[in-house]
Amino acid sequence: MEGPQVLSIADDANNEYFHDKLRMTRTVFNDIVAACSPFLQRRLTHYRKPLQPDHIVAYALYRWAPGETFESSTSSFGIGRSSSIKAVQDVTNAILAAFPEKIAIPSGRRLLQVMRAFSRKGFPNCFGAIDCTHIYVDKPANVPSEKYFDRKQQFSVVAQVVVDLDMRVIDIFVGYPGCVHDQRVLRNSSLIRRAEAGEIFNADPIVLPGGVRTTGYLLGDNGYAPRTWIVVSYGGSEQAGDVAQFDTRQKTTRGVVERAFGRLKGMWRLFLRHHKTNMNNLPQQFVAVCMIHNLLLEDGVAFDEGLFVDRDGDRNPIPIDLGLQDLSHLASQANATEAALALCDGLRMLNE
Repeated sequence: MEGPQVLSIADDANNEYFHDKLRMTRTVFNDIVAACSPFLQRRLTHYRKPLQPDHIVAYALYRWAPGETFESSTSSFGIGRSSSIKAVQDVTNAILAAFPEKIAIPSGRRLLQVMRAFSRKGFPNCFGAIDCTHIYVDKPANVPSEKYFDRKQQFSVVAQVVVDLDMRVIDIFVGYPGCVHDQRVLRNSSLIRRAEAGEIFNADPIVLPGGVRTTGYLLGDNGYAPRTWIVVSYGGSEQAGDVAQFDTRQKTTRGVVERAFGRLKGMWRLFLRHHKTNMNNLPQQFVAVCMIHNLLLEDGVAFDEGLFVDRDGDRNPIPIDLGLQDLSHLASQANATEAALALCDGLRMLNE
């Protein structure tokens, strides 16, 4: 039973093993176990000895990392299928309880660092970049499965994610069926309510060329309607001069979202592949993994570039599918409000 023996805190497993199996150093693993332990204590009964927190956390991480089925992963840890399902749920809840501050819109000194990084790219007062990714699942049971059938003709769940230039997840909203467009996901998220209530983008104002004033915004693709706090590219097939240059710079800068999805899904491959899952707690699992993603970035845990590559049925290397959908309803600056267009124009002139 390799799993529980090798991953015991008392043994001499090296960092290479922890990084390969659990995507982290032994130190980070121990820190996660320590933080989660108060939420994972189980009572001793007359029938069996309870699983220990390090055992439970190790199993959940192993389930998320290579993305193996419950049937194939449980044998390495000496636990049954029902115990493994409960272990994943318990660890998910423990991570959410232990690290509630790990996903948050930046403020104070951290916000200044984020905005300075975007300013160097030509986007002052920018808070982050937004996009959606699809988490592929097997045909869901006990729900209207046709709603989860997306534009790629696969079953999926949509995750709306905002990241900064360090790829840290600063906001997340996940759970809508795969058939739902990015714009509708945004309209139903708490992000739009907080943004339009003035609770998020309240940095010290700057005045851009043209006299437009901004206190903060996100960069998005043309799946989003332009807003005073979402800057999308001008779009269109016939671009030239400063408009084309701006769109290229905007697209390049917001590409950090795709890099974040690559690292996140490359490391935690369960969310890269189709898999059987409990639709009731899949969103919570993905949020928990995003928290771990941020923890690993803060700790400087390296990403193996080889994880960007998947294998087909013949074991040939292919680029991983990040779950980004082809946009069927494109927005552009052509239908922007006057205020949104002024913001984009001001940024474009600033970048000339």
